[in-house]
Amino acid sequence: MTVPTETDSATAAAPLVLPRLSTNVSFRDQAYAAIKGAIMDADIYGSADEIRLDERQLSDALGVSRTPIREAMTRLEQKGLLRTVPRRGVFIVRKTKREIIEMIEMWAALESMAARIATINASDAQIAALRHMFDDFASTSPADHIDEYSDANIAFHQAIISLSGSHLMGKSIENLFIHVRAIRKRTISQQDRAARSIVEHMNIIEALERRDTELAERLVREHSLGLAAHVEKYCDFLD
Repeated sequence: MTVPTETDSATAAAPLVLPRLSTNVSFRDQAYAAIKGAIMDADIYGSADEIRLDERQLSDALGVSRTPIREAMTRLEQKGLLRTVPRRGVFIVRKTKREIIEMIEMWAALESMAARIATINASDAQIAALRHMFDDFASTSPADHIDEYSDANIAFHQAIISLSGSHLMGKSIENLFIHVRAIRKRTISQQDRAARSIVEHMNIIEALERRDTELAERLVREHSLGLAAHVEKYCDFLD
């Protein structure tokens, strides 16, 4: 699910691709979940233009009145995912380069701890499943299928968090994920990062398989901090 950008911020954004809402559940809660899902899937940094959400178009797409849309957007703004600009509209929040680097550093701390816990708590089958995420790239370069590899890359990092078994860790990383995911997607094709990342992923998987707690934690932390260093050096478009 994607949210298209617009070239003229004074013009309403194109409609979101969203399903009609069920009449059996609160429209407000459904609208919140649907719009939040679209924001999480959006290519927030794929263009220099901010992504503006249009209340009327969201109402038409979801098949409900503007009241639950407005309530959902207010809640999303309180969560820090949207911001209102007087006389311009409501926009998906974008972060500065410094903010993105700090978010990646926080992600590195949480994900590396998740890897540490996973070496203790995760089953052999759960760890083995990580290898299958990259089966499609065993005989071809990730760069040849960059969109598919980008999705696998993001799923891998989500899986590391999940393997910890910590619900609180998953909730804590949720808002970070929106921006870190978007930056991973934006940068995976740069500076041969895809080829290097798959090697690093395999090293992480091997450390998890060996239940090498210290190594798994260090490799995951270094892998994520490598993204922070890349953003610092190459992502001037964030400034």
